[in-house]
Amino acid sequence: MFKSIIIKIGSNVLTKDDGTLHFDRMSHLVDQIAELHQKNKKIILVSSGAVAAGRSMVQVNRKTDTVSSRQLLSSVGQVKLLNTYSGLFENHQIQCAQVLVTKQDFRSREHYLNMKNCLTTLWDNGIVPIINENDAVSVTALMFTDNDELAGLLATMMSSEALFILSNINGIYNGDPKAEGTEVIRTINSANADLSEYISTTKSNFGRGGMLTKCHIAQKTAASGISVHIANGTRENILVDLNKNAESIEHTRFIPGEKYPAVKKWIAYSEAFANAEVHINEGAYEALNSDKATSLLLAGVTKLNGDFKKGDLLKIITEDGNAVGIGRAKYDRKKANDHMDDVKYQPLIHYDYLYLFSEKN
Repeated sequence: MFKSIIIKIGSNVLTKDDGTLHFDRMSHLVDQIAELHQKNKKIILVSSGAVAAGRSMVQVNRKTDTVSSRQLLSSVGQVKLLNTYSGLFENHQIQCAQVLVTKQDFRSREHYLNMKNCLTTLWDNGIVPIINENDAVSVTALMFTDNDELAGLLATMMSSEALFILSNINGIYNGDPKAEGTEVIRTINSANADLSEYISTTKSNFGRGGMLTKCHIAQKTAASGISVHIANGTRENILVDLNKNAESIEHTRFIPGEKYPAVKKWIAYSEAFANAEVHINEGAYEALNSDKATSLLLAGVTKLNGDFKKGDLLKIITEDGNAVGIGRAKYDRKKANDHMDDVKYQPLIHYDYLYLFSEKN
């Protein structure tokens, strides 16, 4: 049984076919969260549904562009969504809190820690945080892929034991879910397993992402030491049963890897914020991926692209052009240029602030 759980509920679980909120299902899910909360489980709810709720309330002008339409629908729908949740939690004498975030809120380590402190304070006061992306101010380039990415980031930030991702199907299938003989893949044990051949790239009617996105986020989150479960949110008592005896439920579980330091958890989800690139040679690549903890030295750097300051995030690129990691610069671009020929100079990226896109971290 898990003591701390991030629960992500997708739009297709929370809404009916016509786009209106599925009140009975929301009520049942809140009943389950309340039961877990009353057993002293630390819960964070990442809830989609604001845009879908807005669609059922507002007729958008045809001339309105896609980004503006999303801002409009989420602004209206978020009010209805949270009012509904608040009323349902009040039935259990539980207080909930709304936290709206954007990807920019996680850009700096300082903002990251401020967010963590906020959520920890809510937990300490017995309040259930309900989190959603602030679509009203987000624009395309700064948006999370979808709420699965947000949930994965929160799970690693809060060092949660489990992440439950609720969709409207039972998990990851080994083929077309509608085809005869297709089965749910019960466990996935590798952060690098390629499941794209099994997964449709079709997106939901009301959500922004698809099952392939869920799979990638689940693999990345599990690699940080968190047990990730993709399950059917329309199934009765799914949350309680997942926490009590997950093996008895047909769903997909991603086996957790070894936990790694908190600062690396932040870096792992910060690829989009890398300000520059550092290109490395084959020797540096092999050293970084060896069993020995290795920092990135200037001796292994072949090229620097873009300006950067001390503390900025750098994307690490191999000779064949592949991005293999991300790390925090120990000093600025000028100092790096000045000491490029000094093989004994201090590391450009220290191991403690280095995250590699592989099972070894």
